[in-house]
Amino acid sequence: MVRTEMPDRDDPSYVDYITLTKEQYKIGLLKSIFFTAIAVLVFFVPLSINGKNDILFGYIYNYFVNLFGNFGLWIVMLLMIGNTLGSFYGKYVAGKDSFFHDYYGHDSVLHPFLYLLGTFYTVIYTLHVNVAQFTGPEWIVGSGTGGTVIPSIVLGVLWIIIVGAFFMPFLLNYGGIDFVGSILEPIMRPVFKVPGKSAIDAIASFVTSSSMAVIITSKLYRMNVYTKREAATIATSFSAVSVGFALLVINTAGLGDHFLKTYFSALLITFIISIIMVRIPPLSKKPNVYSSGKVQTDEERAGEAKFERGIVKRGLDRAAKRAYTAESIFKEIFLSLKDGFFVIPKVLTLLAAAGISGLIVAEYTPFFQWIGQVFVPLLQILGVPSAQEIAPSIPVGFAEMFLPVLLIADQVDMIEIGARYFITVMSMVQIIFLSETIVVMMATRMPVKFWELIVCFMQRTLIAMPIVALFMHLLF
Repeated sequence: MVRTEMPDRDDPSYVDYITLTKEQYKIGLLKSIFFTAIAVLVFFVPLSINGKNDILFGYIYNYFVNLFGNFGLWIVMLLMIGNTLGSFYGKYVAGKDSFFHDYYGHDSVLHPFLYLLGTFYTVIYTLHVNVAQFTGPEWIVGSGTGGTVIPSIVLGVLWIIIVGAFFMPFLLNYGGIDFVGSILEPIMRPVFKVPGKSAIDAIASFVTSSSMAVIITSKLYRMNVYTKREAATIATSFSAVSVGFALLVINTAGLGDHFLKTYFSALLITFIISIIMVRIPPLSKKPNVYSSGKVQTDEERAGEAKFERGIVKRGLDRAAKRAYTAESIFKEIFLSLKDGFFVIPKVLTLLAAAGISGLIVAEYTPFFQWIGQVFVPLLQILGVPSAQEIAPSIPVGFAEMFLPVLLIADQVDMIEIGARYFITVMSMVQIIFLSETIVVMMATRMPVKFWELIVCFMQRTLIAMPIVALFMHLLF
C-alpha cells in the first residue's frame, strides 16, 4: 500500500490519499460489502417475526427491554445516583488532572443540579413501581409525566445507545457511508449544504429513532466527517420521528386510515423546512470547522458534487479504502461501546430531568395554554379549523413530540380531520424537543447551544405552519 502526502487519519479526505494494490482493493471491498450488509440488515430491513413487523435493531432492543424489565429501573437509578454524585465532585472538588474533572468539567454550573433533579424523579418513580409500601406523588409518577418519560424514553434510550453502539461500527467504519456519501453528494450538498453521508442519519431516524440519528451524527462529528455547521444542521433538521412512533402518533389522532399520506407528506415537509433552515441563522452562522479544529475549505465543500460517469466507482473505491484501513471489527465495537457507555449516565439523567419537568409544566400549569393563544390568529388566517382547540398543542411539542396529539386525543371525534392532520404533522416536523433530541444533543456535546435549539424550534414551527396548512387544504 503506497501513501503519498498522507494527511492525518482524522482528515475527512484521508481515504482519497490512499493507494491500494489489486489484492488489497479486493479485500477492502469484500470487507466493506460484508460489514455494510450486516448494518443494512440490522438498521434498515423490516422483518416479520411472530406476526410483528420491525427491523432487527428493534427486535434486539426490545429483547433487552423485556429481559431486564423493572430491574432496568434499578440499574438506571444507580447510574443516575453515581452520575449526580460524580458531577458535584468533578465540577466543584476534583483536581484538574482527575478523570472526574475531565468528564464533568465541560458541564455548565447548572448541570449538577439538573442531574440531581433527574435522579430525584427517577428514584421516586423506581420506588413507586417496585416498592409496594411506597406511593409517589402523581405529578411525578403519573402516566402523563414520569410514567411516560422513564419507562418508554429513559429506559428505551438506554438500550438504544447500547445496542446502537454495538452495531454502529458496521455502519460507520467500513465504507458504507463513504459509498452513500459519494452517490448522494450531488443532491445533499447543493440542496441542504451538507455531505451526502448525512442521508444515513435521516434514514436511521426514520427506521430506528431520532435519538439514534443524533448519536450517529455526534459520532461522525467527532470522527471529523461533519463540521460544526453540518453536524448542527443534520441533528436539528434530519432527526425525524421513526416510522413506528409515527404510526402511534397518527393512530392516536384518529388518522390511521390516512397513514401513508400523513407520514409521507410530513417527511416531504421536513425536507422543505430543512432547505430553508440551513440558509438562515443560527445554523447558517455556524463555522465550517471540524472537531479537530481543521477549517473546511471551499474545495472540500465543492468536492465532486455532480452526477457524472464514474461516481459509483468513486464511491466503491472510497468504501474499499475505508474498510481496508479500518481497525478489526472487535476493536471498533469495543471503542464504540466505550463511547456509548461514556455518555449514558449524562443522557439518561438529563432525559429524566428535562422530559419530566417539561411534562409537569404541560400537564399541571396553563403555561402552554397561554403561549398557544399567540398562534390562534395565524391558524385562523391559514384557514385551519378548530384553531382555538389545537393552538396549545403547537408550543407543547417543545416538551415532548407526542404531547401535541395527546392534548387532543380525548377530542378526536369533535375536532375536524383537517385540524387533526395539521397538529399531527406539526408535531412530527418540529423535531426539536426536550424529552429526547435536545437532551441527547446536549449530553453528546454537539456543537449547538440550548438557546440556539429554542430559536431553531421556533423557526421550524413558524416556517412549518403555512406549509402544513397548504398540505392540509390539498389533502383534506
